[in-house]
Amino acid sequence: MAAAPRPETASGYRVGGTDGSRFDPSMLYAVAKLYYLEDATQAEVAAQLGTSRATVSRLLSEARRQGIVKIQVIAPEESGADNLAARLATALGLTSVELSAPFPATGPGAADVLGSVLAPAVGRALDSVGLSPGDVLLVSSGRTVYEVARYELPRLPGVVVAPTVGGTDQPEAWYQTNEITRLVAERIGGRAMYLFAPALPGPELYETLQHDPTIQRVLHLWPHARCVLTGIGAPPLLRAQAPQFIDTSSAGLVEAIGDICSRFFSRSGAPVTFPGSERLIALDLETLKQVPVVIAVASGADKVAPLIAAARAGFFDHLVTDPQTARLVLDRM
Repeated sequence: MAAAPRPETASGYRVGGTDGSRFDPSMLYAVAKLYYLEDATQAEVAAQLGTSRATVSRLLSEARRQGIVKIQVIAPEESGADNLAARLATALGLTSVELSAPFPATGPGAADVLGSVLAPAVGRALDSVGLSPGDVLLVSSGRTVYEVARYELPRLPGVVVAPTVGGTDQPEAWYQTNEITRLVAERIGGRAMYLFAPALPGPELYETLQHDPTIQRVLHLWPHARCVLTGIGAPPLLRAQAPQFIDTSSAGLVEAIGDICSRFFSRSGAPVTFPGSERLIALDLETLKQVPVVIAVASGADKVAPLIAAARAGFFDHLVTDPQTARLVLDRM
């Protein structure tokens, strides 16, 4: 009578388990560890354990069936904020993207939470710059930057804070650049430098301001700035509100997809002028591109097109936005 076949062994491991199962759990673990954690091929595992490649394949399948190996497949849209931020940074060619928490359901008071939601992400972006005492941080006007400035930001003692554009006589606080400068300086423990000039002075006043030492002291800071914190404006002809110095009926603004630091640009990133824009007291786009770190803050469907155009033009290299806007940008590209 022929002897019963012996269970296949592999380097001391028995194929049959003590509980009657076909495979020894210790062998399943050993094979799975070599293949999944030590990157050995199935052939290498078979050679090391003294068994066949076909047996290794069966062992790996059994290890998955018994839960010794668990494989998780995660769809890109479900893989978390870090992956969404990384995909957006790659798509736009940016150094980094900081995502805020999702916004609550939109409603009449949604603007009231704009700053509270975005401020922590702006804080992380500012922290990453490594600003030191004496470094210059420029800030733009606009609703988003103004709302962010009303909430806690990282302490950056000794940093000089200055506006990127002159003020206006418009009553809304988010167009008062000196007020935004004061708020940001107060939040970070920095030193504010104010620009006492209208954004768009008349011809005679413009000439006078070119020789005013208090004005020039701030303008001379612009080329030496270490960082700019700026909003991105929606297309001017689609805005419910715009600064009073902008003539939204100007034919030239038809080409404008948005603005950054009150400088308008087209879909291709080219500057867009309007009547009197040659007298605009604002950081110009070429100087902006020379600043080492430019952090743009933008949120909302109306910011998607200008955000993409500004990124492609190289106007900023760091972005703070919310997950919904991030997905809208990726869908548009």
